[in-house]
Amino acid sequence: MRVSRTRPGYAGLVGSTLSDENRLRALVEAGVAITAELSLDALLQRLVEAAAALTGARFAALGVIDRERSGLERFLTTGMDAETQEAIGDLPRGRGILGVLIRDAVALRLHDLAEDPRAVGFPPNHPPMRTFLGVPIHLRGVAYGNLYLTEKEGGEDFTDEDEELVTLLASQAAVAIENARLYEAATGWSKQLESLNEVGNALATETDLDRLLDLIARRLCELLDARLVTVLLPSGADELRFAAVAGEGGGRILGSRITRTSSKSGRVLERGRSERVDSVLDDPDVDNEAMRLIGARSGLWVPLVVRGRAIGVLAAHDKLGPDLRFSDTDLRLAETFATRGALAVDLSERIASDSLRRVVEAQELERRRLARELHDETGQALTSILLGLKALEEKLDDEGSRAAAAELRELVVTTLQDVRRLAVELRPSALDDFGLVAALERLSASFTDQTGIEIDFETALGDERLPAEVETALYRIVQESLTNVVKHARARRVSILLARRNGAIKAVIEDDGQGFDPAASPSAGFGLVGMRERLALLGGRLEVESSGDTGTTIAAEVPVP
Repeated sequence: MRVSRTRPGYAGLVGSTLSDENRLRALVEAGVAITAELSLDALLQRLVEAAAALTGARFAALGVIDRERSGLERFLTTGMDAETQEAIGDLPRGRGILGVLIRDAVALRLHDLAEDPRAVGFPPNHPPMRTFLGVPIHLRGVAYGNLYLTEKEGGEDFTDEDEELVTLLASQAAVAIENARLYEAATGWSKQLESLNEVGNALATETDLDRLLDLIARRLCELLDARLVTVLLPSGADELRFAAVAGEGGGRILGSRITRTSSKSGRVLERGRSERVDSVLDDPDVDNEAMRLIGARSGLWVPLVVRGRAIGVLAAHDKLGPDLRFSDTDLRLAETFATRGALAVDLSERIASDSLRRVVEAQELERRRLARELHDETGQALTSILLGLKALEEKLDDEGSRAAAAELRELVVTTLQDVRRLAVELRPSALDDFGLVAALERLSASFTDQTGIEIDFETALGDERLPAEVETALYRIVQESLTNVVKHARARRVSILLARRNGAIKAVIEDDGQGFDPAASPSAGFGLVGMRERLALLGGRLEVESSGDTGTTIAAEVPVP
């Protein structure tokens, strides 16, 4: 920011040597300005003009160093018109004599700037300057910038008195800058607290994850003053989905997916730590294709971490303004919001998991009830009918009637077998009475009888009983796998291995039939989704290997102490 003007109150003082009375009046006016002026730029401009008036300098300037100490955030001058400043071009970079002031933070007086070996000269179109007085603006050991003056009236050197007066004005400028930054920081903290309270209230009342993440992204985008903020969540085995987007062009990428292994977000998710990049073109981890999709030039990435597990990534891109880079303060703020985002995702997953667990438990209870009714009521009724038909057949004299009764009895026998098989498929009593091994042995024998496909069943568990939910889950996975073999594999042989390994129970089902691509087969894929959901409820995992000629291998693993 560059400001240049001369106030009427100082116009008559600049260019003439001030009396002690005028000096005192100018100092009093500068002191009053600190308490009366609300605009920092206007206040600093008055101090610059006062410094020129008090010392008889033709030119005066005040530069305020930005918080990152990478350049000037403000540059105010007097004595130089707007046309000259425009012709000069960019603001000073802090090299040469100005760099000495910033580095050494002590007052500096020179008879001729050009004669000092540390000077680097002036840019084109810059007016000539010889005499020089520069004073650091600092307070309590913190440097805020510099106040410097050139071309004292009559070509004279600046005096000790000039240095003392300008040092006093620089101290007043330091107080003003610090107060402005403290106010800015307090205002920023107030906005942050309001946003965090809003997000906290939403976490307690809102159950829709998309709305929660959208709120987090929008509030962070406002506080960071960023062009774009996104929240990415895992989707499938190797993709990340843009679950929430706030800022420029957000609607265009919302819901789209990027590859996890080749993207910066995926690597941050894998590493589980925050990263800040000033230039995405210079970072080897950044996927240039993904960055072109969102048009980013800088960024910060923060993992959403819950109980040591990364479950998503929050990313921000491009600060608004001339400097696109994010600061360490921005990164810490993003980490605070990422914590809230992680809680929202975790809460949503826990609600979904609890709902799924309730559904699975309800299904198993209903299966058990139906199996019991089929076995106890329907099965007994069919058995009674079968006995009645047998007695009726013995009393009939007519051969035709006897044959009809025999045919009807065979139909009842077939129906009774179907009912018993259905009862076992719904919920085998062996699973509740004798455990997983016995239930799988009976399932294997029944499968071979019905399909003619041989099953090699091996187990190292013996008579060991497992937790009921583990036995049910593994039984259902084996049962679903065998169903898929009949429907899709055209296999001749199936092997089932059940073993304990490294604190977990592992069931491996392998066939020699026709393989499939889970991603390209909706029906098989849906069955695998159900298997994964069951195992996820128990903290387990599912692995699938399949190809066209070598069949399919499904490995289910559940941790069991």
